This record gives sequence, C-alpha cells and structure tokens, in this order.
Amino acid sequence: MEFVKEFLAKIGLEGGSNILGAIIIFFVCLIAIKVVTTVVGKLLQKSSKIDGTLKGFVMTALKILLWALAIIIVAEAVGIDTASLVAVLSVAGLALSLSVQNVMSNLFSGVTLLLTRPFVQGDLIEVGANLGTVKSVGLFYTVIDTLDNRVVTIPNGDVTAASIVNYSRNPLRRVDLTFNASYDNTTEEVKKAIFEAIEAQKGISDFQPPFVVVGAYKDSTVEYIVRVWCDNADYWDVYFGLMEGVRESFERNGVKMSYAHVNVHLMKD
Repeated sequence: MEFVKEFLAKIGLEGGSNILGAIIIFFVCLIAIKVVTTVVGKLLQKSSKIDGTLKGFVMTALKILLWALAIIIVAEAVGIDTASLVAVLSVAGLALSLSVQNVMSNLFSGVTLLLTRPFVQGDLIEVGANLGTVKSVGLFYTVIDTLDNRVVTIPNGDVTAASIVNYSRNPLRRVDLTFNASYDNTTEEVKKAIFEAIEAQKGISDFQPPFVVVGAYKDSTVEYIVRVWCDNADYWDVYFGLMEGVRESFERNGVKMSYAHVNVHLMKD
C-alpha cells in the first residue's frame, strides 16, 4: 500500500521492514478504529428504528472489518506481501461461506427481519403452521410461544421464505362468525336474535356497524354471516362471547339452530 510507505517516509522511517514504523502504524490504526467505532456507535444509539440486536451485529462486523484492514496495513509496513495475504483470506472466506451456507442464509434473513420489522417482540403472528407470540427475534432464529405454551424456534431463513400473518399490528380486528338457523324461522326473527346478542356483548367497537346477512341457503339450514369489530386485545373475548351469546339469544327468541340432516317420508300404498 503506497500510502503506508509515504507515511513512513514523511516521519523518516523509510523501509517496509522497519519495526518501529510498524508499531507507529499499529497505534495510528488503533486510534482510528476507536474513533470510527465510537462515532458509528453513537449514530446507532440515536436511531430508534434499528433493533438492539442489529446494532450489536453492525458494531461487531465493523470492528472485524477495521481490524482486518489494520492487520493488512501493519503487514505492509513490516514488508509482508499483502497481496498474497488478501488472496489467502479471500479463499478462506469463500470456503467458510460455502461450508456454512445455511447459517449465512439465516444470518442475512435475520438482518432483513430486524431492518424491515414485519413483527416485533410481543406480536401474535402466524408463520407457516406455527401460531404464537413472538418471544425474541435474533440474528439466526425467531422464537415464538404458541397458544398451548410450546416454545418454537424457527430458523430465520424459513421465516422470510414463508408468508407472515401479524395479528397484532393493527389496533382493531374483525370477528367473523357463521350461524345456522332453521328454515322454520324468518330472516327477521334470526337477525333480531343475533343483534340482541351483539348488543349484550362487551368489547365490540363502533368502528363499523355490526354486519349480519344471509350467507347461503343450504339443504337443511340457512347460514347467517356475522361480522363485528373489536380492539385487538378483546378478540377472543368477543369471539367466544358471541358464540355463547347467540345460542342463548336463539333459545330466548324461539329460533332453532339447525344442522345438516335428511328427512325421510314413508309412503303408504
């Protein structure tokens, strides 16, 4: 590196093998590493959009890069052929990356997740067949607690390759239900009973009016579609509350809950 030789010449220490010059270069590199890492560290601390895990990774990667450059510069100062050294390091790096291909895939996927933030700790998400609350997001793995209290560790490569459903991102959530009633009851009777259950249910939001319509005419039942909105945290309370409340309201209002059945008529000769 020509700038190393020029620096040594300026301070009167010509000669690539000069040990004193290499020591001076080393301390200059040490100060430069300290300054650069301090400045970058402060910039990362000011950024609230970057996850703490990613900040640590950036700082570690930066230190490794700076120390690698420092070693090359010092080696040049003592007369070592740095071109051969760089070639050896490049080949070693390539061989290492091929041997840990899956690990590197998870690493870059982890960086992607920490940068894009499709979910954060505490969110209820669905990744493939896994549904649960995010416990932690690391550089290599994402850990979730399932609804039945199992801990699932998912490689980040699998997370980014799958469709991610985040149930916690929006403050409101829609509850979708279907109920089946008998043909013996009129549409007005059934809808009146359903609205009665909705009015009695706590936690339903006025974001949009409750939606109750006939969804389908089936062989032995009439299907009614019910949609209401609620706060995200109240979803399951509203869901199960309406499941129980509608049946009780049907009983009070004389509405028959029907099911698939076959009527057999016997004919006499």
